[in-house]
Amino acid sequence: MQSPPQSDLKKGKGSSYPPSVSSRLFREGDGGFNLAIILEKAGKRFNREWIFRNITYTFQQGKSYAVTGPNGSGKSTLLQTIAGAIGHSEGSIEYVLRDWGLGIGNWEETGNDEQRTGTTQPATGKQKLETDNIHKQISIVAPYLEVIEEMTATEFLQFHASFKQLIPTVTIPQILEIIGLQTATDKQIRFYSSGMKQRIKLAQAVFSNVPVILLDEPCTNLDAAGYILYHQLINDYCSDKLIIVSSNDLNEYDFCNERLNILDWK
Repeated sequence: MQSPPQSDLKKGKGSSYPPSVSSRLFREGDGGFNLAIILEKAGKRFNREWIFRNITYTFQQGKSYAVTGPNGSGKSTLLQTIAGAIGHSEGSIEYVLRDWGLGIGNWEETGNDEQRTGTTQPATGKQKLETDNIHKQISIVAPYLEVIEEMTATEFLQFHASFKQLIPTVTIPQILEIIGLQTATDKQIRFYSSGMKQRIKLAQAVFSNVPVILLDEPCTNLDAAGYILYHQLINDYCSDKLIIVSSNDLNEYDFCNERLNILDWK
């Protein structure tokens, strides 16, 4: 699918979707929490082939990042490794919560290696999350992740909400209206087009009440209107989240604050 011109991706242009407001559950200064994902010399190998090596990088909530590179270069593998879906082969990956209510400075201002590990420390308000529990803090969109096609869109979002809470400011009927599927709520997903299925994938990730969203080729199968919807969802509901986009399509990551080329870690 050819993505639309950059000028067509401005918020609201050509859109009939209702206005929306970010949940803002993780704001700085409101006593909430902020999450960082810290990679230290991280690498992943399959058999004798290194997919990436020696990545040292800190991803911070409230910022957006693009992981770029040619097809087959390892972008999806890095995203799955960050998500904890597959293990890393060397180095470390840590998930650290910070309590904004304690008035702590930036991540770069931590004083020593002990603090940087993220171990629970009341003095600094930091807490390290175990890899087995990080899935509770992450939502993901990817071509290799499927929806339950025997369910309707309403049933699927209800099922998803039973183990990963949705943001409280929007109801499921409102979500389906926002993504343009209000007339297909009672139709089984197996009868949806590929673009409609992608909209459901985006909805279950964007509207999950989690601080991290990982987007692997998020506009797969979307038409021009779908690209506009994607940008609206990011703008309206993800401004306080840590966003990582894996893509080689500029229109999928043009909003990102920072860009990383996976080839730099080969």
